[in-house]
Amino acid sequence: MKRLALSWSGGKDGCLALDVLVNQGMEIACLLTTVPAEIGRTFGHGEKMQSITLQAEALGIPVHFIQCTFEEYTQSFVSDLKKLKESHRLTGVAFGDLYFQPHREWGEKVACEAGLEAVYPLWMKEEESLKALETFINSGYKSTVIRVREDVLHASWLGRELNQSFLRDIQKEEVCPMGEAGEYHTYVHDGPLFRKRIILEGPEVIQLESTKKLEYKKYSIVPKHTK
Repeated sequence: MKRLALSWSGGKDGCLALDVLVNQGMEIACLLTTVPAEIGRTFGHGEKMQSITLQAEALGIPVHFIQCTFEEYTQSFVSDLKKLKESHRLTGVAFGDLYFQPHREWGEKVACEAGLEAVYPLWMKEEESLKALETFINSGYKSTVIRVREDVLHASWLGRELNQSFLRDIQKEEVCPMGEAGEYHTYVHDGPLFRKRIILEGPEVIQLESTKKLEYKKYSIVPKHTK
């Protein structure tokens, strides 16, 4: 059986990749999240480490934070992958990228340097991204928009749940339906693979570079009710 580390930023892409891999019988040994020292938040989504730790707990999968700088991002990623390969007996590392080729080339490069297989369970054509969003929305996972690029999406998108209403409205915008170019980012807080669910409270909007970010003052984790 393949044992994989999964690149994890807390959003729908990584979650969908996790779901696909688990259903294919893969074993996810750990989640990988990069935290550049310059910003003290997760790379890309700008999340606090606490929120990622709660997801790992809710999923029952350990998370490994790669502490890095922008200048030594790749070097740190490879170095930590090599250590995790030994400690977790990894055979590969998986990424949730959809169709952006430069990201795949980078992932394959770092995996190769670490002596691991690069796995892309969601890889598709750009025109298939709307179908991917439909798949996620119908999957049973609960996800909230927590960051938007101001040049392409209004701040009113913050806090929206990924549901049928979201699916309908996002098609009216000049963006990738899945936000592959970083048009929006999400935070997944419940779903089929979650052993517990995460409660988000006290939202407030903050500015991060050229984006608006929905910051929650309180995160909590609760047992899932059984029927």
